[in-house]
Order: sequence, then structure tokens, then C-alpha cells
Amino acid sequence: LSRAQRPPRRARGIRGRCGGSDRSPQAGMAAEDEAELSLLECRVCFEPYGPDGQRRPLNLPCGHVLCRGCVGALAGAERRRLECPFCRRPCGPAETSDCRPLLQLLELLGPAGGGLASALGRSGGGAVAPAPAGLGLRLCLGGWGSLVNPTGVAACPGSGRLAVAHDGKKRIHVFGPSGFCLRRFGERGDAGNDIKYPLDVTVTSDGHVVVTDGGDCSVKAFDFEGRGVLAVREGFCLPWGLDATPKSEIILTDSEAGALYRLTADFQRGELKKCQMIRSRLVSPRAVAVCQTSGAVVVIEHLKARGPSKGSTRVKIFSAEMDLIGQMDSFGLNLVFPSKIYATAVAFDKEGRVIVTDVCSQAVICLGKPEEFPIFNPLISHGLSYPVGLTYMANDSLVVLDSGDHSIKVYSST
Repeated sequence: LSRAQRPPRRARGIRGRCGGSDRSPQAGMAAEDEAELSLLECRVCFEPYGPDGQRRPLNLPCGHVLCRGCVGALAGAERRRLECPFCRRPCGPAETSDCRPLLQLLELLGPAGGGLASALGRSGGGAVAPAPAGLGLRLCLGGWGSLVNPTGVAACPGSGRLAVAHDGKKRIHVFGPSGFCLRRFGERGDAGNDIKYPLDVTVTSDGHVVVTDGGDCSVKAFDFEGRGVLAVREGFCLPWGLDATPKSEIILTDSEAGALYRLTADFQRGELKKCQMIRSRLVSPRAVAVCQTSGAVVVIEHLKARGPSKGSTRVKIFSAEMDLIGQMDSFGLNLVFPSKIYATAVAFDKEGRVIVTDVCSQAVICLGKPEEFPIFNPLISHGLSYPVGLTYMANDSLVVLDSGDHSIKVYSST
């Protein structure tokens, strides 16, 4: 069936704000985004991509992406030549290659060992159970259609606004403190200021939204009006996680290069001043966070799988001078804690404690300060599907990005 012939996608997850009206600005935006074709579906068969087999995404020489099954079907029994179904450029099956940004996104969005289908198939559906440890759910934003496969969330230090990176037509949504969507920008496209595959987002103290784009391996900065002010392409292999320091510098991970960078820029003028590698020989570093008081940096590494294992994660903490002051991997954590932890996002609270999201237990866990690392204190253990983003707001509210039901959940002390 063509896209027009398919039945409309059913909305899943949470609609608008908790207790809010459907006649909010998000309702119209949700209707627009719900009709869009997801980046994570093959444009020929409309089946979701997968990491292996016939659903694995492949690049054609022309730049279009199809699943392996459709490439084989278009090439025919002799598998000699095929034409791109979009631009009609001929090529051979041997000229195709893995679409690495999409494969990285599939790994990010799918549970450890579960795959994309289970991540997207979960529904938040209704009320979320209150969190223990004095935290209560205060606000829910998004839901399928309003947000599509979100990958990163960040809070503006001064204004209380939240910036979210996702797979919609406009890649960045900015929400106000009350939960209304104030701005949408970052078109999906190939222009210099467009965003292809957003992986993470942060907000600087001077009010600029900075995004890692896995599609063209760049870091892009925008003002809160959505105007592109700077695009940095310093030979990155795959820029992934990022966080802003109090001086509006950017600490950035490069997952494929195994490196950590510091970017210094004048965002008002759109000038890059310095891009410096500050740590190397890391293993697939993804999420990163900077302590706003001590300057310490925490990084999550994704370790390669051994044997039938699906891989594990390791949390490393560096001082402001980039000296290693603490680390623990999933195996070591499993010796101390009751279950395996597969960390996907990390943040520092105002006391300098390390907070991580764990997709195995669908929880948010405090690992303590660097000098006492690690302890085990679950902060949120109910109501999450697949948490992939984490940040603190200026009022000390904890914000969790849940890609399982495509929502943002804001928790505050009760």
C-alpha cells in the first residue's frame, strides 16, 4: 500500500499536559506530526528498520536509504542492478553500505537486547505511578505525534524552558515552564542549518540551543528563535552527547572516535574559537554531563558485547582537569546492586551527585558523589518505559525523557 492508502497511525502515550485540555497548541502540532513518515521506517515497504536481517538500513550511492529486503527485491533474482525508487539513479547491490547514523539511532532507541519494536510498542497509557524518595510526577509533555522518537532533552538555566530533540519535521521543540510548546525549529533536510539525525541537545547559559547531528557529523547552534548561528564540522566521526558548562563552553563526546572535546565559541557572533580534544581512548562514549559547581565531567561508555551478551555500559567520572577520579561498569555494579544496570543518560544534581537512567530496570538511580561513588539510591522506579534523557531544571525539578512513550516527565519534591 502507498503511504496515502495506509490507515492513520494511532496516537500512543500521553496527550498534552497532565490534566490539560486537548485544545492546547500541542494538539494542532500533534495532528501535523502524526501524519509524517517516521525516519525509522523504510520508504518503500513502510516497515520499521531493524539492526539485522532484511530490515537493516542501507545507503544507496545517491544518498537515499532502503531496508536490505527492499534492496534485494528491487535488484531482482540476478541481483545485478537496481534503480533508486526515488531518483532513478542505477546502482548495484554491492555499492550499498550500512546507514551508520540510523543504526546508531536504533541502538539508542531500542532496549538492550530488545530492538526497536519493543521500545516503540510500549505505551504510557494513563496515569504514571508516583516516584519514591520524595519525588512526584508534576508534568507530562509530548506523546506520540507531538514528539517522535525523542533522543535528547536539556533545560535552559535561567528561563525554565526545555529543549527536546526528536524525529519530527522540525527537530527541536522548546517548551515553556507551564508545558506549552513555544517554538519548533530545525527543519529535517540537507541545508546547512537543517538537522538530519539529532542525537542530543543542550542549552548554554547565554540562551543558545546546541545539537549534535549524526547525519552530517556536526554540532549546530541556534538561538531560541530557531535561527542557526553556528555549525561546527571539525572532522568529527560521530558526535553524540553534549553538555554546556557555566561559561557556555560545550563538552562533547565523539562515539566512533572514542574522544571527548571542548568547544569554545562566541555564539552571539557565530564564531568558533577553539575545538580541543581533552580526552581520548574512550570506548564508544555517548552521554555526558558537567557538574555546574565543581566542573567534574561524567561520561557513559558503551562497551562491546562479548559472546552472547548484548554489551554493557561503564560510567567514568573526571575532575575539571580531566583526571580520572572514579569509574564503574555494569559488571561491577551488578556485584554491588541487585540487578544489571545499562545506563543511557547521566546528569549531576545540585549537590554534585551522579544520576543515571537505567533501561534494564526502567528507573532513575543516584550513584552518589565522585568521592563516594558508587552508592545505590533509586529515585524513580515506576512509570518509565525506556528513559534516554535526563536533566535538572533551575528549580531542582528532575526531567526524564522517555522514548518508550515519546514523552517528557517532570518530577519535583512532594
